[in-house]
Amino acid sequence: MLEPSNNAELPAIPGKRYFAIGEVSDLCGVKPHVLRYWEQEFPQLKPVKRRGNRRYYQRQDVLVIRQIRGLLYEEGFTIGGARQRLAGTEARDDSSQSQQIVRQVRVELEELLKLLRR
Repeated sequence: MLEPSNNAELPAIPGKRYFAIGEVSDLCGVKPHVLRYWEQEFPQLKPVKRRGNRRYYQRQDVLVIRQIRGLLYEEGFTIGGARQRLAGTEARDDSSQSQQIVRQVRVELEELLKLLRR
């Protein structure tokens, strides 16, 4: 998901469940107003909103933000290009996950067939 170079200058993500926008800003090296803008531009980014419309990001959100940051700031993608790249990554992940499930089911069915032939 993230290349090691993207992680090198960023602090480690603490083992918390939720992060406030200020914490995410510090963890990802991006200003809070940029995070709010990215929420509008990237459908993958959906922080939980609680009372007072306060945003609480989860670990997965922080990883997505770091990936977006890497695409935009380090690899030189436009917002549209980064959005397409992230959508393509999701599609590949879904496809590979489906293939893995099919392989596992096939192995289990072959084992069942061996048992039934005995």
